[in-house]
Amino acid sequence: MSDPETPLLIKRYASRRLYNTETSDYVTLEDIAGFIRAGREVKIVDLKSGDDLTRQYLLQIIAEHEGRGENVLPLDVLTDLVRSYTTQAQSVVPQFLAMSFEMLRDSQSKMVDNLTRLPPHMAAIPALEAMQRQQQAFLRSMMAGWPGAGGGGDAPAAGAGKPAEASGREDLDAIKAQLAALEEKLSRMTK
Repeated sequence: MSDPETPLLIKRYASRRLYNTETSDYVTLEDIAGFIRAGREVKIVDLKSGDDLTRQYLLQIIAEHEGRGENVLPLDVLTDLVRSYTTQAQSVVPQFLAMSFEMLRDSQSKMVDNLTRLPPHMAAIPALEAMQRQQQAFLRSMMAGWPGAGGGGDAPAAGAGKPAEASGREDLDAIKAQLAALEEKLSRMTK
């Protein structure tokens, strides 16, 4: 069985076909996207040259999804990304994006965890239980493919034991403060 901690090695042959080295079969870009959505890291290399092609193929997967109308990236974000390739901000953008996505994953995980931790007096209300199940199902479907967003971690979420609304407000305030600090740092670096 494969080790989920080890990146899945995909080899690209001269024919441009992609070969999964774990299952010994050919895969498509959609298969690779599925591996990633399931939380698996992938590494795509050219068989002949040994060049790492992972970035190129990940960008191709994103472009195909965006081209089909599955717009995740707003136009202004795409414009800013293009701009960042020609400005001094280029060195800051990758770090900013990585930290932003990490904060998003953490926030989603905490939100799911907070929904599962209701005070005992509220858990006994039948209508609330049904609503909680619906919210959890909605959040699971909304966050499908985000590793770490399952809310099943061992560590209690920040604000555990508080009402979910109060903890959610604290989380939002913390995220806003972090984003403000990052924006300030970015503006200082581009001056």
